[in-house]
Amino acid sequence: MGEPLKVGIVGAGKISRQYTTTLARLPGVALTRVADLDADRASALAADFAGVQAVPVSDLIADDAVDLVLNLTVPRAHAEVALAALAAGKHVYGEKPLAATTLEGRAILDAARAAGRTVGCAPDTVLGTGVQTARAALDAGEIGVPVAATAFMVTPGHERWHPDPEFYYEPGGGPLLDMGPYYLTALVTLLGPVRRVTGLASTPRATRTIGDGPRAGTVFPVRVPTHQTGVLEHAGGALTTIMMSFDVWAGRLPRIEVYGTDGTLSVPDPNHFDGPVEVFTSASASASASASGEGWTRLPERAGYRDAGRGTGVADLAEALRTGAPPRANGELAYHVLDVMECLHTAAEAGAAVTVRSTCEVPAPVPLA
Repeated sequence: MGEPLKVGIVGAGKISRQYTTTLARLPGVALTRVADLDADRASALAADFAGVQAVPVSDLIADDAVDLVLNLTVPRAHAEVALAALAAGKHVYGEKPLAATTLEGRAILDAARAAGRTVGCAPDTVLGTGVQTARAALDAGEIGVPVAATAFMVTPGHERWHPDPEFYYEPGGGPLLDMGPYYLTALVTLLGPVRRVTGLASTPRATRTIGDGPRAGTVFPVRVPTHQTGVLEHAGGALTTIMMSFDVWAGRLPRIEVYGTDGTLSVPDPNHFDGPVEVFTSASASASASASGEGWTRLPERAGYRDAGRGTGVADLAEALRTGAPPRANGELAYHVLDVMECLHTAAEAGAAVTVRSTCEVPAPVPLA
């Protein structure tokens, strides 16, 4: 296999331990450095791994012991860190979204191309057995031609559990840019790129209150829409109805369903790597089954990385660098998803349909592994 890809983490916040837990058991990658604006936080993370050093951000980016910078900073810092890493000759893999704006996202991709380096981006949840099994069923034509889909993510908001939630309610945040990448990346993986969108958005509450941690009770302003609805027109003609909200206390809506000419496919939560995939086909349909909800068949795992976790996309990128294939959780896909989200915001402001100028290749399927 050769030498592992040496990884340096910038950003030792809440999600970093999910990555380090996964990276520690994946082949082809090795964590070497950790950096954070809070030096104590970086040291605490590095201390859990033999041979890993905590260093300042600028030192990590310049360090020869780092081949790839894993950018786990808050969204508003994604572009700054990515561009500095690319300028230093590093590959980059970032948390979602790729950047706070498409202008910044395009700058990252252009810099990578000029430097001859590779950009990867979360979410890599679509590489697990959940979405990949659903894709295998679609590719096999089990529900015929997809004609429509639904995607729903509803929650009261992250301030209930996150000790420092303000960034979720600032530009670069909100339910669409925070959780939308999971759903949109899954939808593009299943149905192809998006060519046109329309939608509306609202901000029902002007402030939020931190509910947990040492700052519980702190009130802070909301600067982005917290309830977003839209319709996506995929290049293949399927129409997806989407709702992303931080304003719903509870719901029984499906995460993702795809409706075809010969049946329906139920897709598990795209924020997870696995989960049940169920299909209802015209062959098993009857009036009583349709009315009662019976007639669904749970599919066995057919594709995807088993036992995957956050960081699986980094290992997939490392393997792609060795083979010359494009990584599946790649920058062009992340840029297209960012463009779709930005277009949804534009459509909501304009009250009109908006053409999505970017496109992307649908990543190669993941064999069951």
